[in-house]
Amino acid sequence: MAREHDLRVTRNIGIAAHIDAGKTTTTERILFYTGRVHRMGEVHEGNTTMDWMEQERERGITITSAATACEWRDHRINIIDTPGHVDFTAEVERSLRVLDGAIGVFCAVGGVEPQSETVWRQANRYNVPRIAFVNKMDRNGADFYRVLDMLTERLRSNFVPIHLPIGTGETFTGIIDLITMKAVTYEDGSQGSKYFENDIPADLLENALRYREKMLEAVADFDDHLLEKFLEGKEISPDEIRIALRQAAVAMKAVPVTCGSAFRHKGVQQLLDAVVDFLPSPLDIGEVEGTLPNSEEKAVRRAEDTEPFAGLAFKVMTDPFVGRLTFVRVYSGQLQAGSYVYNATSGRRERISRLLEMHANNRTERKEVWAGDIVAVVGLKSTTTGDTLCDEKSPIILERIEFAKPVVHVAIEPKTRADQEQLHIALAKLSEEDPTFLVRVDAETGQTVMSGMGELHLEILIDRLFREFKVEASVGRPQVAYKEGLRNKVEATGRFVRQSGGRGQYGHVEIEMEPGEPGTGLVFESKIVGGTIPKEYVNPVRDGIKEAMLNGPVAGYPIEDVKVSLVDGSYHDVDSSEMAFKVAGSMAFKDGAQKAKPFLMEPIMELEVVVPEQYLGDVIGDLNSHRGEVSGINPRSDAQVISALVPLSETFGYATRLRSLTQGRAVFTLQFSKYREVPKQITDEIVAKVQGKENKR
Repeated sequence: MAREHDLRVTRNIGIAAHIDAGKTTTTERILFYTGRVHRMGEVHEGNTTMDWMEQERERGITITSAATACEWRDHRINIIDTPGHVDFTAEVERSLRVLDGAIGVFCAVGGVEPQSETVWRQANRYNVPRIAFVNKMDRNGADFYRVLDMLTERLRSNFVPIHLPIGTGETFTGIIDLITMKAVTYEDGSQGSKYFENDIPADLLENALRYREKMLEAVADFDDHLLEKFLEGKEISPDEIRIALRQAAVAMKAVPVTCGSAFRHKGVQQLLDAVVDFLPSPLDIGEVEGTLPNSEEKAVRRAEDTEPFAGLAFKVMTDPFVGRLTFVRVYSGQLQAGSYVYNATSGRRERISRLLEMHANNRTERKEVWAGDIVAVVGLKSTTTGDTLCDEKSPIILERIEFAKPVVHVAIEPKTRADQEQLHIALAKLSEEDPTFLVRVDAETGQTVMSGMGELHLEILIDRLFREFKVEASVGRPQVAYKEGLRNKVEATGRFVRQSGGRGQYGHVEIEMEPGEPGTGLVFESKIVGGTIPKEYVNPVRDGIKEAMLNGPVAGYPIEDVKVSLVDGSYHDVDSSEMAFKVAGSMAFKDGAQKAKPFLMEPIMELEVVVPEQYLGDVIGDLNSHRGEVSGINPRSDAQVISALVPLSETFGYATRLRSLTQGRAVFTLQFSKYREVPKQITDEIVAKVQGKENKR
């Protein structure tokens, strides 16, 4: 069967931004103008195509990334609409990992907001070329040029405007195209379908010429012929500009900037033109690198149908009609329904039952897919997010996706015995879908504990448990995921000796331990010289240490970021065993942790509050009374923006407090920043609570 779309005219893009910047509305307009849908949905009416979950439509936010495809100017555009709320940042992370390009949407009033910066850093990490779309130019307070300054200052990329707005707020009527030097205006009542290209109004011409000059300076660096023409003052054609700007954008040396109002149907067709003109095809991205299984040796796959098959599973979801769906980005080769693939990550062979092309939650059957496609696969039983699927004869492991660790958890208990099994099944499915959602059973209380990225994250998951899986359960209050750290470098000994008449147990280890670098977890090395401890007992020592790290000496929270060296020990020819050395390793670590001056750490959140001027003092006073540290106050045309660092434990219920303080007129965003030591008074309170619970038991 022949390929439907040439790779050169394929675009795999994502739409990402801060919450409420207009991503989903922009996607809805794109689908309408490309003929994919015949009626535009609206977020405020709860009838958008891409926000198909009940929870998304009720709250007016995107929770899960949704995939679709459309065509524009004979190009195939695969689109993933991603969430803007920080609690669902994993959806953005895994989407950007498999995309070739992205549209960053920015509010013309709010500009660069916290989640905008997070998304931009994620895209930088995966080297994703981008276009910036300054949306909501119709809003009061919209300021394209202020947003342009914010983009350059905060995101530190080379932003090159290719469009300028005609008017702002209620007077926004269209855009100036700096490449063609034409004014584009839209016919009222046509939903943006009819627009006209005319000469630029005289009062806007001088500004347009100045920004065109800046654009030409930016792109001339990427084309010697263009640079020569620019220096000689010769006319440069629109096609020459597009070619040079495309080279710059694909090389991530420039970010074309467009503007418009998706809600008012202005500027979206020109944004689609920019996607086709400036964002890369899979061929522009080139070969993808990986490693051979069980080896550090590099392996590559070119984006060609004739190469051996290789793809990355980047998302798992449960569909009520077809069951378990695994979303796969195909990097090379072909894949047929009914064939077998090799999961190089797990070492298992899996069968492809069906291939589905997704349009939000609607499905179209495919018999075959090719390099560059994004597809949902039915039938993969053991493949999880980040696994590499490939041809068994030519195995490769592609770079996995790294996710942030959860910072909030709640206890959940089934109401009846019948609900217990259903709860465990539902939790297993949800944790399979979401790598930032973890489930564990507390060894001391026997409670099932759910961990997530924030209050909203857990609220949505609990809502899904009740609605989708029909589980009846009681849920506790959110709890902070505290951690413990060590201050000093110490030496410690663990000796485990048991004699019981027959064969006994003997393990003896001596270790050195010290605080590690943030984010490194356990760094373990053996410095054993000679035969004081046989090699087969070294790994059990490490396992014992890892186990001991789960319960710190201050309040029983996990210890993070420790470097441990096994330096000495002894063994018994008969009585020593792996279990004995595991226990000895655990004993040594606990002994050392007590001596290393342990301390409690709490997650600190970056908080940004957009508040009307008259409530500024009340909001700052409230933050100060909840251990918040205000780091900056920046004026906006219609409000003040407060930036602060606040302990996570002080943010529970903040939405209600803020609503009360500002009569519901302020909005805020929270995202994890770092872990920091808990003040002694608060530590004492936490320890007392933990001890109180233990005494009750």
